[in-house]
Amino acid sequence: MIARIWHGVTEAKKSEEYLDYLEETGVPDYWATQGNRGVYVLCRTVGDRAHFLTLSFWDSIDDVKRFAGQDPDRAKYYPADEQFLLDFEPTVEHFEVAVGPEREI
Repeated sequence: MIARIWHGVTEAKKSEEYLDYLEETGVPDYWATQGNRGVYVLCRTVGDRAHFLTLSFWDSIDDVKRFAGQDPDRAKYYPADEQFLLDFEPTVEHFEVAVGPEREI
């Protein structure tokens, strides 16, 4: 199983609105992609910045490509992201899940 991790930063005052936006765009997009085993959105506010991590799980790198395109290491963005994000990190990270819960994610 593959874990995909994306990081983005918004102004803290926009964090709730951005979370709503993620739940309308990215999260359903993850779930709709064949091979997706789950997605978590993590948020941490530090001062006037809110950091978001999406942690998604995939059966294979080919399934990640169905979601992200032929270069699975490129970050995937949506049209209104520019209204929220302070920077556009060009890449994401992928890890092979070495140990996980006994039950499926």
